[in-house]
Amino acid sequence: MNPQDRRAAIDAYKEQNIAAGVIAVHCQTDGQVWVAKAANLDTIENRIRFTLRLGSHPNSGMQKAYSAHGDDAFSIEILEQLHDDIPDIARPRILKERVAHWRVSLNAQAL
Repeated sequence: MNPQDRRAAIDAYKEQNIAAGVIAVHCQTDGQVWVAKAANLDTIENRIRFTLRLGSHPNSGMQKAYSAHGDDAFSIEILEQLHDDIPDIARPRILKERVAHWRVSLNAQAL
């Protein structure tokens, strides 16, 4: 790759809008629900499923449910996506507030 193409690729990557938001993970078998913030909604499902398959998810309750019921029992849902016009500095606070709201609304556990 020549330097100009490389620079163009880097600039294009930096211009990407990364969607942040709130997700819920549902275990259909036992009805458990976990809610978490996601800095990147496009990659969160892959990351969660990967760590669950490896048996290394940091949430031990979710890992136990996954080990007991398997991948087919789990679904991941995007509950809310932050607007693009929210400043980066405000995102962590807003995500924290929205996660708290959804945990109460869904009677969910923290992820």
